[in-house]
Amino acid sequence: MSSGFAALCLLLLRTGALGFGLLPGKSLNHQEITEKAILNSTLQVCRALAQAEGTDFTFPAQPFTAKAVAVACGEPQSSKSFRRAIIFIVLRNIRVDIRHALNASFHFDDEMFVQGRKIITEGILAVQASNKQENFETARQKLGEILHPLQDFYSHSNWMELGNKLPNSNLIRSDTSIGNIADKSRATCRNCDGDDCRKNILGDIIEEKVLTSGYFGIGPFFSTKPKGKCSHGGAVDQTSNIEPKGGINKDTFSSSHGHLHTDAANLAIAATSGLMEDIRGAAGDRPFLQMLGISKGSSKALCFVIDTTGSMSDDIAAVRTVTSSIINSKVGTEDEPSVYILVSFNDPDFGPLIKTTDPNVFKSAINSLSAAGGGDEGELSLSGLQLALTGAPSNSEVFLFTDALAKDKRLKSTVIALIERTQTVVNFMISESTVLNRRKRSDDTKIRPRIAASDAQLYRDLAQASGGLAIEVTKNELPVATSIITESSSSSLVTLLQAARSPGKTDTFSFLVDETVTNLRVYITARSLAFTLTGPTGESQQSTDATGSLITASQSVGNFKTLQLKRQVGLWKIKMVSSNPYTLTVIGQSAIDFLFDFVEASQGPLTGYDALDSRPRAGVNGSLLVSLTGSDSATVTEVALVKSSGSEEIKGVVEPQGGGSFLVHVDMMPSVEFVVRVKGQESVAPGAPLIVFQRQSSTNFRASNLTVMADSDSILVPGTPFSVPFSVMTTGVGGNFTIRATNNRRFDSTSPTNLFLETGNSANDTVTLSAPLNTPSGSDVTLTIEVEAPGSEDTNYVVLRFSIFNTVTDFTPPVCELLSLQSNCSDICSLSMWELSVQVTDGAEGTGVERVSLRRGNGTMTSSLAPGNENITLVSYSSSCCSPEMELLVVDRVGNVGTCVYTYRGGSAAAFSSSTKVVQLPLLCLSIVVFGLHILSELGIH
Repeated sequence: MSSGFAALCLLLLRTGALGFGLLPGKSLNHQEITEKAILNSTLQVCRALAQAEGTDFTFPAQPFTAKAVAVACGEPQSSKSFRRAIIFIVLRNIRVDIRHALNASFHFDDEMFVQGRKIITEGILAVQASNKQENFETARQKLGEILHPLQDFYSHSNWMELGNKLPNSNLIRSDTSIGNIADKSRATCRNCDGDDCRKNILGDIIEEKVLTSGYFGIGPFFSTKPKGKCSHGGAVDQTSNIEPKGGINKDTFSSSHGHLHTDAANLAIAATSGLMEDIRGAAGDRPFLQMLGISKGSSKALCFVIDTTGSMSDDIAAVRTVTSSIINSKVGTEDEPSVYILVSFNDPDFGPLIKTTDPNVFKSAINSLSAAGGGDEGELSLSGLQLALTGAPSNSEVFLFTDALAKDKRLKSTVIALIERTQTVVNFMISESTVLNRRKRSDDTKIRPRIAASDAQLYRDLAQASGGLAIEVTKNELPVATSIITESSSSSLVTLLQAARSPGKTDTFSFLVDETVTNLRVYITARSLAFTLTGPTGESQQSTDATGSLITASQSVGNFKTLQLKRQVGLWKIKMVSSNPYTLTVIGQSAIDFLFDFVEASQGPLTGYDALDSRPRAGVNGSLLVSLTGSDSATVTEVALVKSSGSEEIKGVVEPQGGGSFLVHVDMMPSVEFVVRVKGQESVAPGAPLIVFQRQSSTNFRASNLTVMADSDSILVPGTPFSVPFSVMTTGVGGNFTIRATNNRRFDSTSPTNLFLETGNSANDTVTLSAPLNTPSGSDVTLTIEVEAPGSEDTNYVVLRFSIFNTVTDFTPPVCELLSLQSNCSDICSLSMWELSVQVTDGAEGTGVERVSLRRGNGTMTSSLAPGNENITLVSYSSSCCSPEMELLVVDRVGNVGTCVYTYRGGSAAAFSSSTKVVQLPLLCLSIVVFGLHILSELGIH
């Protein structure tokens, strides 16, 4: 880099000219550091894609938000899924402080530099492998975990005090030296001068550029440190009272070295962006954006779980028809599904899960389904559903087609646990034959009984738990009922009301329609029901009215009725009259929606909130983290937990957290099923009336008197037994508690079948998993541990997702070798060309070149395998002489990333070929300069 370029880069990093700057008295935390880095990295990728595609790109205004970035990327419909991905990564980052508070390796405390880097580098490989398999949720989970130690390095070590102005690029590669690490016996600090710790690091440590970090301990067994070593510092750290006293952390402005907090936070943001850049290089731009929840078209998945036994040929034909309709009408539009998922089931088998972003591959998979076999009383429908719930993105919608009862009813509580954790809506399309008994359409003449009402109740229960529908129709009616699938694939669907009554009773429900809601629809499932609909103006319409001004269209098939409502802003009411069970759902399309997680205050030494992987505790106070999506000016005014069986509600106290997030505290978590309802208001313009809105969760939730906790290393190695310790505590009845541990991959596992607990006490045990040796690296497994109280009156669970990753021995990126250079460049560059040929190899011990792409340059690139040698990739590039630079991105099969930069200069090419892990910081600074110049331009500074 030139000295001027370097100076600008350092200036922007130091002053926080990219929005990294801190307001007086306000410190940056892990949440803000992570969000800023993700937003900036995403803008860099979208800008590069726009340039490559020849489209315009406009930077959003500062400060960046998820909505603004999604709009800038040309995918506004992805703002909710983008925000969800950011929140998930942030919560996993914060969890490290709560779950691993005293593990020095996760914080680079106690001079644990080698161990801390090992967490980061192994995590990067796991993220890259997960992305390669399109397991983006698992990738996000591991990404959040490794960002925490990466960011802590700049606050907990003396990297800043040594005068470094750029991040330590060696933290994200395992084959280099981290730095000149202090020997365990070498003193590194002196006592602080009272409360002034600015000069407590020894002069020789600074002069010799020796790397050290503070020791941290709590309690009598952890409050020691080697003689002469620095402490972390702060009121919690008891080692800071041992000479040399004081500390060196830069976590906040009030920390021991708080005068360096701004610089440390800005380098943590830059380092996070650098790690994201490394993952982007291995994944490619589009998959990188998918990992962050940004995709072309709708952010929703199209997910089918289909019974393929002999009597299902009509159902499969209906699925083929609706699939073709969706793909033909929505590909290339904002409603195009982001991913397609298919799971088939019968008896005795189910699966595999087919997951693809290619609509033609999905259509081919659907077309290849055939109906055969069966004839007995049930199929493995819940096993297929379990597989789909663990493979689909969170907040998805699943459609299950069957005409048989579930043979695996034992999985009901497992499926409910997965529904609650993923907040996925499940719709059951239950078809019946027009005769009491129907024969299989095959040579087998066995008679399979019609699905009984009691058996269908299982599907109704699961549908109600998820906020979905159990649609019961004949085979002939099924094609009409599938219209709901086309409607549900629309982008930006929001739930205004979801209710159920079983047994049925007369009840009146209200829902608020705001100015942003369009395409208002009502879904009802019931047998023999009447209703009265009343609009905001007081006008009403009966279910028996053939025509009216409120309902613009309606359709009935089987037990399923749909209403298309006239768009009227205000409070609507609908009175339902039936003695039979019924469900009522009101949906619309709107950009404004909400996300939430149940969280629990840390019980450890550090304050904070951890997202729950289980049900919240019943009968005590609880907390939720609520985030609004689709608007940067909206705010939450009320959050209530509404009991599903009636209108009783528990309102919470709302505390704004900034950035569209709100912490909500409720005095008591209900012990019965409930939904979450959010009310808020949006300011569209100064002086304009506020838009008042209301949204509701589709999923029904339940609290528990049981507490189930589990934690383990999140990477599972094939062929190696993997232990998952868990604990159970009860505040309810004691006795023998049933334990069920299931995993979605059918891996061999061992677990206890019961635990004995006394009220108020806890017990511990372990689940062991073993993945086969041939399990692909980058795949994942979901483990559900369920605990059922005596008498089956209470249950709770913990749902864990683990990366599966094979040991990697290749840490070297591919390299490029220039073979030839030709040009006919003249003074008129537009009339002349230059060309080069390069061969890319991964070395004798490498895993092989997987991908070569053009990262920078306006020319044309082609690549092919060398004849007779698949370990060599030949690359040809040609460009106008007006564009004298090009950059190749080369990736091997385990995700090692290299770059090859060539610059034509008057008859020769200057070649720079190296790993991005070496050059990424200058590249990062280039990105920062681009962003900085844009901001300066916006401010009118040139």
